Amino acid sequence: MSLTINQTKTFPMGGVHPDENKFTADKPIQRLETPGEVAIPISQHIGAPAKPIVEQREKVKIGQVIASSGGFVSANIHASISGIVAKIDKVMDSTGYKRDAIIIKAGKDEQEWAEGIDLSPELVTTISLDQEGIIKKIAEAGIVGLGGATFPSHVKLSVPKGKSAEFLILNGVECEPYLTADHRLMVEKSAEIVVGAKILMKALGVTKTIIGIENNKPDAIQKMAELVATEVGMSVQPLKVQYPQGGEKQLIRAAIQREVPSGGLPIDVGAVVHNVGTAFAVYEAVQKNKPLIERVVTVTGKDIKNPSNFLVRIGTPVGELIEAAGGIPENTGKVISGGPMMGKALNAVDIPIAKGTSGILLIPNEESRRGKMKACIRCSQCVTVCPMGLEPYLLMTLTQKEYFERLESDKVMDCIECGSCSFTCPSDRPLLDYIRLGKKTVASLIRERNN
Repeated sequence: MSLTINQTKTFPMGGVHPDENKFTADKPIQRLETPGEVAIPISQHIGAPAKPIVEQREKVKIGQVIASSGGFVSANIHASISGIVAKIDKVMDSTGYKRDAIIIKAGKDEQEWAEGIDLSPELVTTISLDQEGIIKKIAEAGIVGLGGATFPSHVKLSVPKGKSAEFLILNGVECEPYLTADHRLMVEKSAEIVVGAKILMKALGVTKTIIGIENNKPDAIQKMAELVATEVGMSVQPLKVQYPQGGEKQLIRAAIQREVPSGGLPIDVGAVVHNVGTAFAVYEAVQKNKPLIERVVTVTGKDIKNPSNFLVRIGTPVGELIEAAGGIPENTGKVISGGPMMGKALNAVDIPIAKGTSGILLIPNEESRRGKMKACIRCSQCVTVCPMGLEPYLLMTLTQKEYFERLESDKVMDCIECGSCSFTCPSDRPLLDYIRLGKKTVASLIRERNN
């Protein structure tokens, strides 16, 4: 099937093109062996932490709720293995801080599932739940945005009064270098993603869906396009390869030519964006009654022996994924959770996989060291590549000088933290580090002002 729609669409401002290094693009998803022990954080989503509802030495089954939502903007947490709750304790997560987690040790029956979960491979296309039932089921299943933001999905589907959704945009861009988890899902689970999209459309009450995919995934574009060709109101939009195309605001601008206003949300321009991985999780929750207890994670790097895409239970130690991919190469300088542009360096490999873990990247020594920071030469490259039209060099200076009111007026909160500025700076200035610090301080000031 040939596509006749514009294949050069992209966002109009800024962006960079790092080396793609998609070594695992043709590596089928493998199920990682079930771990003997998991540490499942109770806060692996934006919003209030979940509240544990199990106790030490309690027996749990796969898919059982072990921590309930701590509020509207929160998410349920489920057991990813069956066994005994060893303890509820603080464990290190990808932020580098210790946070509450529920530790489960596998029992003798490693595959004891909670009742009502359909584990058959049969595709279920009939959507029996109504709009309210869908949103409730998604909330019960603990589904969050799997593109990395981890915003509770049921909240996104609850359109505020006075707003209306016109478009569902599925994000299959996966613009971060190295990562291919979404790519492989679109190739291997395309039919389920399409049903998931139809479920999301019903929940939102929209009749139009656009699936945005960058041109470096021709097999995914072809597969998804063939499936939606007979679906009313659904289309695939190939996109120019340009980082950070996967940012919500950039994707909306590329797909429907609407610009989210400063300080606004996608719903302000009639759009709701969900990751393709989220759409697959929605399918499993609504059609199979399966909560979010596992996800696809890319484990990769230039020197890793067997870069792979693994289907992994939430709470599995990062080290087990690395071992399955051949172990840590001797010249490894950093282990990154996520991709090289927006990911975070880990200080240990016993950190658990969470709902938002899209990849584990092992970077060689020579690429892991920052250059010595030099004086800004006013070249304006950081301004040129900023997809939000900001002045990163100035925002860094304002943060250094603690001019926080000026930072706010210069729209530091519009920064999407893509890292394009730091990537392109010839003076090796840690622009994004300072901007993140400034954003954190300004956000605190705004909260204090509004309380």
